[in-house]
Amino acid sequence: MKVTVNGREVETAPDPCRRLLDFLREDQGLAGTKEGCGKGECGACAVLLDGRLVNSCLVLLGQCEGASVETIEGVAGTALHPVQEAMLQLGAVQCGFCTPGLVMASVALLRENPSPTPAEVRRGIEGNLCRCTGYVKVEAAVLDAARRMREA
Repeated sequence: MKVTVNGREVETAPDPCRRLLDFLREDQGLAGTKEGCGKGECGACAVLLDGRLVNSCLVLLGQCEGASVETIEGVAGTALHPVQEAMLQLGAVQCGFCTPGLVMASVALLRENPSPTPAEVRRGIEGNLCRCTGYVKVEAAVLDAARRMREA
């Protein structure tokens, strides 16, 4: 089975019942994708699958044949993504456990809608639970990142 992970084609023995989350963390060494609840309720394991935001704890590896997966490591690349920069600068992160999922949800939102309203940002991140910092600063960071990206 072939799957592209962060722009790199990977060939793996098919185990169609294995979770994408486990494949990414254990086989690919991509520890940025976190397991929070394991039930698709917290968003900590969010990745982009063919450009669409998904909870990797709910996606089976067999569903990824020929697909492209982008993780927090892939979004960052060699420099921080504007969403990551804004979250750091505006204090929108604390423990960091939910941060990768929030970043992935925000990146997906901004790729689809480069000029979101505050309400659209809230809807875009609503599947991500944060127990430390809340969402006011995250919303501000996403709006700031959107502005930066439009001005670049």
